[in-house]
Amino acid sequence: MIRLQIIRDPYKEINDKLRAQKYHLIGSHSAVKKCLWTHKAIYEGKFCYKGKFYGIESHRCIQSSVSTQWCWNACMHCWRFRPTDMIDEWDEKALISIDDPRFIVEMSILEHRRTVSGYKAHGVPEDIIMEAMTPKHVAISLTGENSLYPRLGELIREYHRRGITTFLVTRAVRPDIIANLDEEPSQLYISLETYDEESYEFFTAPLVANAWRLTMETIEILPSFTCPTVYRITAVRGWNMDEKAVKGFARLVEIGMPTFIEIKAYMHVGTSITRLTRDNMPTYDEVLGFAERLARETGYKLVSQSRPSRVALLSLLDKPLIRHGDAKISWWDPDYEGEDEYEQQSVYGSIITK
Repeated sequence: MIRLQIIRDPYKEINDKLRAQKYHLIGSHSAVKKCLWTHKAIYEGKFCYKGKFYGIESHRCIQSSVSTQWCWNACMHCWRFRPTDMIDEWDEKALISIDDPRFIVEMSILEHRRTVSGYKAHGVPEDIIMEAMTPKHVAISLTGENSLYPRLGELIREYHRRGITTFLVTRAVRPDIIANLDEEPSQLYISLETYDEESYEFFTAPLVANAWRLTMETIEILPSFTCPTVYRITAVRGWNMDEKAVKGFARLVEIGMPTFIEIKAYMHVGTSITRLTRDNMPTYDEVLGFAERLARETGYKLVSQSRPSRVALLSLLDKPLIRHGDAKISWWDPDYEGEDEYEQQSVYGSIITK
Protein backbone atom coordinates (compact mmCIF):
# COMPACT_ATOMS: atom_id res chain seq x y z
CA MET A 1 0.00 0.00 0.00
CA ILE A 2 1.46 3.33 -1.08
CA ARG A 3 0.90 6.27 1.23
CA LEU A 4 1.05 9.74 -0.24
CA GLN A 5 2.68 12.36 1.92
CA ILE A 6 0.89 15.70 1.77
CA ILE A 7 3.38 18.56 1.84
CA ARG A 8 1.94 21.85 3.03
CA ASP A 9 2.78 24.98 1.13
CA PRO A 10 2.29 27.79 3.68
CA TYR A 11 2.96 30.50 1.08
CA LYS A 12 0.09 29.22 -1.08
CA GLU A 13 -2.19 28.76 1.94
CA ILE A 14 -1.65 32.35 3.01
CA ASN A 15 -2.20 33.68 -0.51
CA ASP A 16 -5.42 31.68 -0.81
CA LYS A 17 -6.61 33.29 2.44
CA LEU A 18 -5.72 36.76 1.18
CA ARG A 19 -7.56 36.17 -2.11
CA ALA A 20 -10.62 35.06 -0.15
CA GLN A 21 -10.48 38.41 1.66
CA LYS A 22 -10.48 40.19 -1.75
CA TYR A 23 -6.82 41.09 -1.89
CA HIS A 24 -5.65 41.41 -5.49
CA LEU A 25 -2.21 39.82 -5.32
CA ILE A 26 0.72 41.15 -7.35
CA GLY A 27 3.90 39.18 -7.97
CA SER A 28 5.44 37.47 -4.96
CA HIS A 29 4.87 39.99 -2.15
CA SER A 30 2.49 42.82 -3.11
CA ALA A 31 -1.25 43.44 -3.24
CA VAL A 32 -4.04 45.96 -3.76
CA LYS A 33 -7.35 45.95 -1.91
CA LYS A 34 -10.35 48.25 -2.21
CA CYS A 35 -11.25 49.92 1.06
CA LEU A 36 -14.58 50.96 2.56
CA TRP A 37 -14.07 54.61 1.66
CA THR A 38 -13.24 53.90 -1.99
CA HIS A 39 -16.67 52.32 -2.24
CA LYS A 40 -18.38 55.16 -0.38
CA ALA A 41 -16.66 57.80 -2.52
CA ILE A 42 -17.83 56.11 -5.74
CA TYR A 43 -21.30 55.11 -4.58
CA GLU A 44 -22.22 57.89 -2.15
CA GLY A 45 -19.80 60.74 -2.87
CA LYS A 46 -18.25 60.65 0.62
CA PHE A 47 -14.51 60.74 1.25
CA CYS A 48 -12.53 59.33 4.15
CA TYR A 49 -10.93 61.69 6.63
CA LYS A 50 -7.83 62.00 4.42
CA GLY A 51 -10.05 63.88 1.99
CA LYS A 52 -10.91 66.40 4.67
CA PHE A 53 -7.39 66.59 6.11
CA TYR A 54 -5.21 66.40 2.98
CA GLY A 55 -7.44 66.58 -0.10
CA ILE A 56 -7.17 62.88 -0.98
CA GLU A 57 -9.96 61.70 -3.30
CA SER A 58 -10.83 58.26 -1.93
CA HIS A 59 -12.10 56.84 -5.23
CA ARG A 60 -8.75 57.70 -6.84
CA CYS A 61 -6.62 56.20 -4.06
CA ILE A 62 -4.84 52.85 -4.43
CA GLN A 63 -4.60 50.96 -1.16
CA SER A 64 -1.51 48.80 -1.51
CA SER A 65 1.22 46.81 0.19
CA VAL A 66 4.63 45.57 -0.96
CA SER A 67 4.92 43.23 2.03
CA THR A 68 1.68 41.28 2.24
CA GLN A 69 2.93 38.45 4.44
CA TRP A 70 5.85 39.98 6.27
CA CYS A 71 6.06 42.20 9.33
CA TRP A 72 8.42 42.64 12.29
CA ASN A 73 5.59 43.13 14.80
CA ALA A 74 2.54 41.18 15.92
CA CYS A 75 0.53 44.11 17.28
CA MET A 76 -2.43 43.33 19.52
CA HIS A 77 -4.70 45.87 17.80
CA CYS A 78 -3.88 44.84 14.21
CA TRP A 79 -7.09 43.92 12.41
CA ARG A 80 -5.41 42.65 9.24
CA PHE A 81 -4.87 38.97 8.56
CA ARG A 82 -1.42 37.86 9.75
CA PRO A 83 0.20 34.59 8.63
CA THR A 84 0.77 33.61 12.26
CA ASP A 85 -3.01 33.77 12.81
CA MET A 86 -3.20 30.76 10.49
CA ILE A 87 0.03 28.76 10.67
CA ASP A 88 2.94 28.39 13.08
CA GLU A 89 5.88 27.75 10.76
CA TRP A 90 5.87 30.95 8.72
CA ASP A 91 8.83 33.34 8.94
CA GLU A 92 7.34 36.84 8.76
CA LYS A 93 10.67 38.63 9.00
CA ALA A 94 12.03 38.48 5.43
CA LEU A 95 10.53 38.68 1.93
CA ILE A 96 11.10 35.52 -0.11
CA SER A 97 12.04 37.49 -3.25
CA ILE A 98 12.24 41.08 -4.49
CA ASP A 99 10.00 42.12 -7.40
CA ASP A 100 10.80 44.98 -9.75
CA PRO A 101 9.27 48.29 -8.57
CA ARG A 102 8.08 49.27 -12.06
CA PHE A 103 6.21 45.97 -12.35
CA ILE A 104 4.58 46.49 -8.94
CA VAL A 105 3.47 50.04 -9.79
CA GLU A 106 2.02 49.13 -13.18
CA MET A 107 0.19 46.11 -11.77
CA SER A 108 -1.14 48.06 -8.77
CA ILE A 109 -2.73 50.59 -11.12
CA LEU A 110 -4.22 47.76 -13.19
CA GLU A 111 -5.56 45.94 -10.14
CA HIS A 112 -7.02 49.16 -8.71
CA ARG A 113 -8.91 49.62 -11.97
CA ARG A 114 -10.23 46.09 -11.66
CA THR A 115 -11.53 46.79 -8.14
CA VAL A 116 -13.58 49.79 -9.31
CA SER A 117 -14.68 48.58 -12.75
CA GLY A 118 -17.76 46.74 -11.43
CA TYR A 119 -19.55 49.99 -10.59
CA LYS A 120 -20.40 50.65 -14.23
CA ALA A 121 -23.40 48.37 -13.84
CA HIS A 122 -24.68 50.11 -10.70
CA GLY A 123 -25.74 53.49 -12.01
CA VAL A 124 -22.64 55.41 -10.95
CA PRO A 125 -22.06 58.51 -13.15
CA GLU A 126 -19.55 57.92 -15.93
CA ASP A 127 -17.32 60.82 -14.87
CA ILE A 128 -16.89 59.32 -11.38
CA ILE A 129 -16.01 55.94 -12.92
CA MET A 130 -13.44 57.58 -15.19
CA GLU A 131 -11.89 59.44 -12.26
CA ALA A 132 -11.69 56.22 -10.23
CA MET A 133 -10.01 54.49 -13.14
CA THR A 134 -7.32 57.19 -13.14
CA PRO A 135 -5.75 56.98 -9.67
CA LYS A 136 -3.91 60.03 -8.34
CA HIS A 137 -2.74 58.69 -4.98
CA VAL A 138 -1.40 55.53 -3.39
CA ALA A 139 -1.33 54.57 0.28
CA ILE A 140 1.64 52.21 0.71
CA SER A 141 0.15 50.68 3.79
CA LEU A 142 -2.67 48.09 3.79
CA THR A 143 -0.88 45.23 5.57
CA GLY A 144 2.60 44.09 6.58
CA GLU A 145 5.70 46.24 7.07
CA ASN A 146 6.41 47.97 3.78
CA SER A 147 9.90 49.11 4.71
CA LEU A 148 11.01 45.47 4.45
CA TYR A 149 10.97 46.01 0.67
CA PRO A 150 14.52 47.22 -0.06
CA ARG A 151 13.64 49.02 -3.33
CA LEU A 152 11.07 51.24 -1.66
CA GLY A 153 12.60 54.52 -2.85
CA GLU A 154 12.53 53.32 -6.46
CA LEU A 155 8.88 52.32 -6.03
CA ILE A 156 8.01 55.80 -4.75
CA ARG A 157 9.82 57.39 -7.70
CA GLU A 158 7.89 55.21 -10.18
CA TYR A 159 4.59 56.38 -8.70
CA HIS A 160 5.69 60.03 -8.77
CA ARG A 161 6.77 59.69 -12.43
CA ARG A 162 3.15 58.79 -13.18
CA GLY A 163 1.74 61.79 -11.30
CA ILE A 164 0.60 59.68 -8.34
CA THR A 165 1.25 61.00 -4.83
CA THR A 166 2.43 58.60 -2.13
CA PHE A 167 1.66 58.14 1.56
CA LEU A 168 4.13 55.68 3.11
CA VAL A 169 3.11 54.08 6.41
CA THR A 170 5.73 52.29 8.51
CA ARG A 171 6.20 51.01 12.04
CA ALA A 172 9.68 52.55 11.87
CA VAL A 173 11.67 49.34 12.43
CA ARG A 174 13.93 49.84 9.39
CA PRO A 175 15.75 53.15 9.85
CA ASP A 176 18.37 51.92 7.35
CA ILE A 177 15.72 51.80 4.60
CA ILE A 178 13.88 54.98 5.61
CA ALA A 179 17.07 57.03 5.91
CA ASN A 180 18.29 55.96 2.46
CA LEU A 181 15.20 56.31 0.29
CA ASP A 182 16.05 57.25 -3.31
CA GLU A 183 13.02 59.54 -3.21
CA GLU A 184 10.92 60.72 -0.30
CA PRO A 185 7.20 59.95 -0.27
CA SER A 186 4.64 62.74 -0.53
CA GLN A 187 3.95 62.12 3.16
CA LEU A 188 5.64 59.80 5.67
CA TYR A 189 3.70 58.13 8.49
CA ILE A 190 5.04 56.44 11.61
CA SER A 191 2.49 54.23 13.36
CA LEU A 192 2.59 54.40 17.15
CA GLU A 193 0.54 52.81 19.89
CA THR A 194 3.18 52.83 22.62
CA TYR A 195 5.59 55.41 23.97
CA ASP A 196 8.30 53.44 25.82
CA GLU A 197 10.14 50.15 25.50
CA GLU A 198 8.18 48.28 28.18
CA SER A 199 4.77 48.99 26.64
CA TYR A 200 6.18 48.42 23.14
CA GLU A 201 7.43 44.93 24.00
CA PHE A 202 4.02 43.95 25.34
CA PHE A 203 1.51 45.61 23.01
CA THR A 204 3.43 45.85 19.74
CA ALA A 205 5.04 42.43 20.22
CA PRO A 206 8.22 42.72 18.12
CA LEU A 207 9.43 39.59 16.31
CA VAL A 208 13.03 40.83 16.14
CA ALA A 209 15.54 42.02 18.71
CA ASN A 210 16.08 45.74 19.42
CA ALA A 211 12.90 46.80 17.61
CA TRP A 212 12.25 49.68 20.02
CA ARG A 213 15.80 50.98 19.53
CA LEU A 214 15.30 50.81 15.77
CA THR A 215 12.00 52.68 16.12
CA MET A 216 13.70 55.44 18.09
CA GLU A 217 16.45 55.69 15.46
CA THR A 218 13.78 56.31 12.82
CA ILE A 219 12.03 58.89 15.00
CA GLU A 220 15.34 60.70 15.52
CA ILE A 221 15.90 61.12 11.76
CA LEU A 222 12.35 62.30 11.11
CA PRO A 223 13.18 66.05 11.32
CA SER A 224 15.61 65.61 8.41
CA PHE A 225 12.79 64.87 5.94
CA THR A 226 11.57 67.61 3.62
CA CYS A 227 8.19 65.92 3.05
CA PRO A 228 5.40 66.26 5.64
CA THR A 229 5.69 63.69 8.42
CA VAL A 230 2.96 62.20 10.57
CA TYR A 231 2.65 60.30 13.84
CA ARG A 232 -0.35 58.01 13.52
CA ILE A 233 -1.40 57.15 17.10
CA THR A 234 -4.01 54.43 17.49
CA ALA A 235 -5.92 55.23 20.67
CA VAL A 236 -6.92 52.15 22.68
CA ARG A 237 -9.17 52.67 25.71
CA GLY A 238 -7.67 51.21 28.84
CA TRP A 239 -4.21 51.08 27.34
CA ASN A 240 -2.69 54.30 25.99
CA MET A 241 -5.02 57.21 26.74
CA ASP A 242 -4.13 58.17 30.33
CA GLU A 243 -1.89 61.01 31.53
CA LYS A 244 1.20 58.79 31.48
CA ALA A 245 0.52 58.10 27.81
CA VAL A 246 0.02 61.81 27.06
CA LYS A 247 3.42 62.63 28.54
CA GLY A 248 5.05 59.62 26.87
CA PHE A 249 3.78 60.51 23.41
CA ALA A 250 4.71 64.15 24.03
CA ARG A 251 8.34 63.07 24.52
CA LEU A 252 8.29 61.29 21.17
CA VAL A 253 6.76 64.38 19.55
CA GLU A 254 9.60 66.51 20.94
CA ILE A 255 12.14 64.19 19.32
CA GLY A 256 10.53 63.63 15.91
CA MET A 257 8.71 66.97 15.49
CA PRO A 258 6.16 65.57 13.03
CA THR A 259 4.25 67.94 10.77
CA PHE A 260 1.00 66.28 11.83
CA ILE A 261 -0.27 63.98 14.57
CA GLU A 262 -3.29 61.83 13.81
CA ILE A 263 -5.05 60.29 16.80
CA LYS A 264 -7.47 57.62 15.61
CA ALA A 265 -9.64 55.20 17.56
CA TYR A 266 -8.84 51.52 17.59
CA MET A 267 -11.54 49.66 15.63
CA HIS A 268 -12.75 46.34 17.05
CA VAL A 269 -12.75 44.46 13.74
CA GLY A 270 -10.86 41.68 11.97
CA THR A 271 -8.52 39.40 13.88
CA SER A 272 -8.01 41.99 16.63
CA ILE A 273 -11.28 40.85 18.21
CA THR A 274 -9.48 37.72 19.44
CA ARG A 275 -7.01 39.87 21.41
CA LEU A 276 -8.93 42.97 22.49
CA THR A 277 -12.54 43.67 23.45
CA ARG A 278 -15.10 46.13 22.18
CA ASP A 279 -14.58 48.08 25.41
CA ASN A 280 -11.07 48.92 24.16
CA MET A 281 -12.60 50.97 21.31
CA PRO A 282 -12.88 54.64 22.36
CA THR A 283 -15.68 56.94 21.26
CA TYR A 284 -15.13 59.96 19.08
CA ASP A 285 -15.49 62.26 22.09
CA GLU A 286 -12.86 60.28 24.00
CA VAL A 287 -10.45 60.52 21.06
CA LEU A 288 -11.08 64.25 20.80
CA GLY A 289 -10.48 64.69 24.54
CA PHE A 290 -7.21 62.77 24.35
CA ALA A 291 -6.13 64.85 21.34
CA GLU A 292 -6.84 68.07 23.23
CA ARG A 293 -4.73 66.90 26.18
CA LEU A 294 -1.85 65.94 23.90
CA ALA A 295 -2.16 69.31 22.15
CA ARG A 296 -1.80 71.14 25.47
CA GLU A 297 1.23 69.03 26.40
CA THR A 298 3.04 69.51 23.08
CA GLY A 299 2.00 72.98 21.94
CA TYR A 300 0.42 71.55 18.80
CA LYS A 301 -3.02 72.79 17.74
CA LEU A 302 -6.18 70.82 17.06
CA VAL A 303 -6.68 71.72 13.39
CA SER A 304 -9.27 69.20 12.17
CA GLN A 305 -11.31 66.14 13.13
CA SER A 306 -13.67 63.55 11.67
CA ARG A 307 -16.48 62.05 13.69
CA PRO A 308 -17.24 59.13 11.30
CA SER A 309 -13.63 57.86 11.52
CA ARG A 310 -13.16 58.86 15.18
CA VAL A 311 -9.96 60.72 14.36
CA ALA A 312 -8.44 64.10 15.28
CA LEU A 313 -5.57 65.99 13.65
CA LEU A 314 -2.94 68.05 15.45
CA SER A 315 -0.31 70.27 13.83
CA LEU A 316 1.95 73.25 14.38
CA LEU A 317 0.66 74.54 11.05
CA ASP A 318 -2.26 76.91 10.75
CA LYS A 319 -5.00 76.38 8.20
CA PRO A 320 -4.97 75.87 5.27
CA LEU A 321 -3.29 72.50 5.67
CA ILE A 322 -1.02 70.81 3.14
CA ARG A 323 -3.16 69.44 0.30
CA HIS A 324 -2.12 66.42 -1.78
CA GLY A 325 -5.30 66.20 -3.87
CA ASP A 326 -8.45 67.93 -5.02
CA ALA A 327 -11.09 66.56 -2.67
CA LYS A 328 -13.82 69.19 -2.66
CA ILE A 329 -15.09 70.35 0.71
CA SER A 330 -18.59 70.32 -0.76
CA TRP A 331 -18.30 66.54 -0.93
CA TRP A 332 -17.56 66.39 2.79
CA ASP A 333 -20.46 66.45 5.18
CA PRO A 334 -18.96 66.59 8.69
CA ASP A 335 -22.29 65.96 10.38
CA TYR A 336 -23.51 62.65 8.96
CA GLU A 337 -23.71 61.19 12.44
CA GLY A 338 -24.99 57.74 11.45
CA GLU A 339 -22.00 56.94 9.23
CA ASP A 340 -19.63 55.66 11.92
CA GLU A 341 -16.71 53.77 10.35
CA TYR A 342 -16.95 50.85 12.76
CA GLU A 343 -20.66 50.35 12.12
CA GLN A 344 -20.07 50.43 8.35
CA GLN A 345 -17.56 47.55 8.33
CA SER A 346 -20.18 44.79 8.44
CA VAL A 347 -22.16 46.50 5.69
CA TYR A 348 -19.10 46.79 3.49
CA GLY A 349 -18.31 43.12 3.98
CA SER A 350 -21.46 42.19 2.05
CA ILE A 351 -20.67 44.31 -1.00
CA ILE A 352 -20.29 42.17 -4.10
CA THR A 353 -18.88 44.72 -6.55
CA LYS A 354 -15.19 44.12 -7.18
